[in-house]
Amino acid sequence: MKRRHYAALRTGLVLLTSLATLAGCEDAETPESPEAAAEAAAEAAEDGTATAKAAAATPNSKRWGANYFPNIELTTHEGEKMRFFDDMVKDKVVVINFIFTSCAKACPLETARLRTVYEVLGDRVGKDVFMYSISIDPETDTPEVLADYRERFRIGDGWYFLTGDRDEIITLRKKLGLYIEEIQDDPTDHNLSLIIGNQSTGQWMKRSPMENPHFLAMQIGGWLHNWKMPSLNTESYDKAPKLRKQGKGEELFRTRCSPCHTIGGGTIRNVAKSLVGPDLMNVGERREDAWLRRWLAEPDKMLAEEDPIAMAMYAQFNRVAMPNLELNEFEIDALLSFIQAESERMARAANQGMGQ
Repeated sequence: MKRRHYAALRTGLVLLTSLATLAGCEDAETPESPEAAAEAAAEAAEDGTATAKAAAATPNSKRWGANYFPNIELTTHEGEKMRFFDDMVKDKVVVINFIFTSCAKACPLETARLRTVYEVLGDRVGKDVFMYSISIDPETDTPEVLADYRERFRIGDGWYFLTGDRDEIITLRKKLGLYIEEIQDDPTDHNLSLIIGNQSTGQWMKRSPMENPHFLAMQIGGWLHNWKMPSLNTESYDKAPKLRKQGKGEELFRTRCSPCHTIGGGTIRNVAKSLVGPDLMNVGERREDAWLRRWLAEPDKMLAEEDPIAMAMYAQFNRVAMPNLELNEFEIDALLSFIQAESERMARAANQGMGQ
């Protein structure tokens, strides 16, 4: 698939300053959508300068309101009917992405990354932040299928998985700037970016699920609420520690693996709750090298072949399939080297803690 999934993710980071179809920030930082810009231009041409000035003065909450968002009907994983604008986004801070449950590549990773954001936001989700994952394969993803998928990732209240009419969902994706025409011939490919926004203030931003989850949670829970919540960090920047250089293997682990795995427990506060894949401490000693390398390269094929070890892990961890991350040999080498080095570091730390 020429690694289009992750190219799309990298592109999402750049789109903050060049959103084509959705606003980013207010005032000078808010780009006009093509639809809104065209509409304002047409009105200006027809009615003159006064209309143009009125359009420019329109509050963002009005600009990105019922006249822009399609008020399509969607069905939640619980079978509840919801209107997109009236029930889901009006006067709310929201996180919106698109998935399909049969995806064997990036969707499980995307959901796992957002689940970490969900955990960081805590009980604010469902109260002052609302999360929505909408299926692009509604024929397959019935409410029952979505409920099962959600359960496998151990997702609680406040994060809704929804399905609806395919054509209406495509219209919604286009309005949100999350539809890429060039890749629609491939049913397994789609834009992995997500939208975060505050409809009442008109603040909208396209982000990547591969963002640091704490940074993404800060944007959702802080910036979109106009920093009404107090900052937890009151230290001066001159007291910030110098960060060590991060190697390729560590980068891969943190961006691709850490949502589902730890190495010796890592730093996750509640491992039993958070883990949806096996701990990778000394995995190179527990698995044959050839098997491990193939598993990292093509887990979807190994599951399709019903490899015994792969199927046992699939059953053990809530039937959450290991996604195909499209890693090349260099990346696999770097990732395995980091896991081994981190396993040794964790073992030394444990021995020191026991006074050995």
